[in-house]
Amino acid sequence: MSLQLYQRLSAFYFFYFGALGGLVPYWSLYLHSLNLRPYEIGELVAIFSFTRIIAPNIWGYISDRTGKRIPIVRITTGFAALSFSLVLWTQNFWQLAVVMMLFTFFWNAALPQMEATVINHIGIELYSSVRLWGSVGFIIVVILIGIVLEKFGIKILPLILLLIYIALWLSTLIIPEAPNHQLTNSSFSFLNILIKPKVIAFIIGSFLMQVSHGAYYTFYSIYLENHGNNRILISILWALGVLCEIGIFLVIGRWILRYGALHILRLTLILASLRWFLIGVGSDYLLILIFGQVLHAATFGAYHASSINIVNNYFTSNYQVRGQAIYSSLAFGAGGAVGSLYAGYCWELISPVDTFLISALISASALLIMRHDIIPNFKAHHH
Repeated sequence: MSLQLYQRLSAFYFFYFGALGGLVPYWSLYLHSLNLRPYEIGELVAIFSFTRIIAPNIWGYISDRTGKRIPIVRITTGFAALSFSLVLWTQNFWQLAVVMMLFTFFWNAALPQMEATVINHIGIELYSSVRLWGSVGFIIVVILIGIVLEKFGIKILPLILLLIYIALWLSTLIIPEAPNHQLTNSSFSFLNILIKPKVIAFIIGSFLMQVSHGAYYTFYSIYLENHGNNRILISILWALGVLCEIGIFLVIGRWILRYGALHILRLTLILASLRWFLIGVGSDYLLILIFGQVLHAATFGAYHASSINIVNNYFTSNYQVRGQAIYSSLAFGAGGAVGSLYAGYCWELISPVDTFLISALISASALLIMRHDIIPNFKAHHH
């Protein structure tokens, strides 16, 4: 891989996940500043996940038919920036809902196309060296925005995000198209894999794991602010979680080979329950909050890496792309949407602490579904 290609691909990940570093921790704080109710914030955040169920499949179909991925990445990131700019003129719930639906329809399309392009350019072995820059982008942006918001206030957030989206679009203009290795096959045998009990159990368990993250992704920043923490500390806690995630990405490949992906996956579900419980009961204790963020290494990093490995084991050769799409749509899309909605309603109707305790029970239920007798463990293979 040439240095120039490496830099161009890495720039995309830097700005894409940098944008998430501005959006995930702070967007709910911005919505809160517009005096929206918790359930309305939950509904608006759920739109991000809801369009993730639909958009990648529509754009993926267009990409498969045309064989052109990079033009689609340029179109979707360009229109994402354009549609997000409408936020600067919208204040009420319904206007924001329409803008978010439009924005996320384009936003959620870009990454799957880019992932396929990067792997076709450099291979799966070098993928993590490029993906790493996404985590670096997230950390830098989350801390810088925390400092800026502490000084200038939350109202400046949409403008900062818009500038990052424009930078992301500009980064796509210098990325070359990759050779496209297309494989055709019948859908019948894909369906046969999908209806196996172990695959169904894995997808339901993954769905529940993402539902359990709903309170964290939607309300964690509001929760911390309500307990007297300033935005710089909030940004450092978010960055700490992603820093630990980078650390786990560096070693997880060896762990999967040694212990098997499913053993690691089940351990992450136990640690997820512990994490949500600690955030729920320990909000006034900084050390507990720090430990909760260290556990992000397990609940996102180790969980994500082992899940991708499991999907590749269940959906072999020709079916891997569709297997990953189904996993992404049902787990992150549907699970994320349900998680944001449930968190919004529980936050308002019960209490913030109870919302996190329910999250702990949800991830524990995922562990029950992914039992040994339903999903046997396997060791990852050396390629």
